[in-house]
Amino acid sequence: MIVHIITLFPSMFGGFLENSIISRAIERGIVDIRLVDLRPFGLGPHRMVDDTPYGGGGGMVMRVEPIHNALKSIGKDTGHVILTTPRGKLFTQGDAFRLSREGSITVICGHYEGVDERVSELFVDEELSIGDYVLTGGEIPAMVMIDAIVRLVPGVLVKDTLVSGDSHYNGLLEHPQYTRPRQYMDRAVPEVLLGGNHKEIQKWRRIMSLKATMRRRPDLLDKVSLSKEDIMVLGEED
Repeated sequence: MIVHIITLFPSMFGGFLENSIISRAIERGIVDIRLVDLRPFGLGPHRMVDDTPYGGGGGMVMRVEPIHNALKSIGKDTGHVILTTPRGKLFTQGDAFRLSREGSITVICGHYEGVDERVSELFVDEELSIGDYVLTGGEIPAMVMIDAIVRLVPGVLVKDTLVSGDSHYNGLLEHPQYTRPRQYMDRAVPEVLLGGNHKEIQKWRRIMSLKATMRRRPDLLDKVSLSKEDIMVLGEED
């Protein structure tokens, strides 16, 4: 997979790309992440990338020309183009799976008061947001999305089970996890996890996932296919 990131602040991605699972994926040639500094595509001697909004109002708006020129510099490898913006569709695990199958993606990091609407109209395939709040720029959302996407690319993680056990993989929150010691203060590891009965362990994990989802994110249950046994478990939580 090739990932292009169009950003005014490429230095923000240093630690992200150098100290993570993604860095190992880059070293192994599984993914190629290319930073595209937007500033050199700015206009005039000062390389301006923004201007005041038509109609008045506070803040500055990113201009269409620098972004278009940055996209043209990438050429045919832009692939699926994403704009990070608070007004975008909420990014989900389903989106991460879908986008991990793309051969190449380009993420445009929004900034200032917003981005000229013609960027979305002419060049963007979808607008995405990581939550119902506003950040100072689109770099952090870009990192979040790219991390979620790249870890699903085949070969990035050593074992597929590392993915299939994640929260949101099957629509539910993840079950509790334990490791050594077996006893800490007054808390012990559940006996079911110590017996080696994998069928019972899977049953326990399913029940715990259902209960965690019911308590913390009941909205997710509307999107999950539930068995009669699942419904009985949830009934006990009412």
